[in-house]
Amino acid sequence: MPRRTATMLASTLILIALLCAGVFIKVPYSEMSPGPTVNTLGDHDGEPVLQISGRKTYPTTGHLNMTTVRVTSADYNMNLVEAVYGWLAHDSKIVPHDTLYPDGKTEQQSTQENAEEFSQSQESAKVSALKALGIPVKSWVIVSTVVKGSPAEGRLHAGDVIKAVDGTVVKAPDDVAKLVTKHKPGDKVVFRIVPAKEQAAATKENRTATATKDVTITTVKSDDSGTDRAIVGISAGTDHTFPFSIDIKLADVGGPSAGLMFSLGIVDKLTPGNLTGGKFVAGTGTIDDNGKVGPIGGIDMKTVGARNKGAQYFLTPKDNCAEAAKDTPSGLRLVKVDTLDDAMKALKDIGAGRTADLPKCSVKG
Repeated sequence: MPRRTATMLASTLILIALLCAGVFIKVPYSEMSPGPTVNTLGDHDGEPVLQISGRKTYPTTGHLNMTTVRVTSADYNMNLVEAVYGWLAHDSKIVPHDTLYPDGKTEQQSTQENAEEFSQSQESAKVSALKALGIPVKSWVIVSTVVKGSPAEGRLHAGDVIKAVDGTVVKAPDDVAKLVTKHKPGDKVVFRIVPAKEQAAATKENRTATATKDVTITTVKSDDSGTDRAIVGISAGTDHTFPFSIDIKLADVGGPSAGLMFSLGIVDKLTPGNLTGGKFVAGTGTIDDNGKVGPIGGIDMKTVGARNKGAQYFLTPKDNCAEAAKDTPSGLRLVKVDTLDDAMKALKDIGAGRTADLPKCSVKG
């Protein structure tokens, strides 16, 4: 056999052997890629994404697309060949497995957490949208979660309304922690609450809940390192009553990153005219009750997914701008936003064709 032929054959066999080995070598990485993008002004799986009843709504045109990222599951074992392919591909991203599933989080735990965040983002989207339109929303502080095995277990329950702590009226979730941590571990703290069942009944009957009771709980030391901090084992949150029905119908989506686009969709449907002027706008970002837009993960995959669908503009949280600007898909214009008001103003400018002075993203932020 000629030397050249033998060399080529040997090289081919070595390459095949390396490829085979690569298939069996597992690496601690996961893959992110562009996920579905859905128009919040349109339909999904045959029904409107935003369903509003009890209030006049207006026709809309254009797109306000929320964007998602698709990730490999927690128990997926990526091989070396897949990792190398992902590193070379433009429309996917290879990241350490612990980035997506920290502390050994299981698929079930991740799904549950994402579902809870998605639910909360929907509530905040509704609240921020109605606030922006000057529509009153009733709010109150509640027990959001109770830690298993904590002093509060069996004494307080998720959904209980916290009216006061040690006689001091509670106005915001942060007030609860501040009042509890004034104590030392072992002290008693008194919660004045409206039980969750009473509040649910009052909400259903459109009345104010008045049946309160006092619950006394002995604090314990937190597991945090450093100074001794008193806790009872709850987290506080906010619940709301809306003056009309707003339902967000979108299954198989998790996480908080669609909040901004849901809020904009609600605003558009509740106001005359079209925010987008018929343009294709996509975006992402968390949102709180006061309309503050927060950063999200996977921004580079979301911009790719948005552009692939035809988006011309992408509403980008201010704190994601630097990352997004490093590799912006051709034909997509990033628009920097920090609040719901910023986003609404940008949409009005886009709709009117006043795009020269839109806030820009750069690699510096």
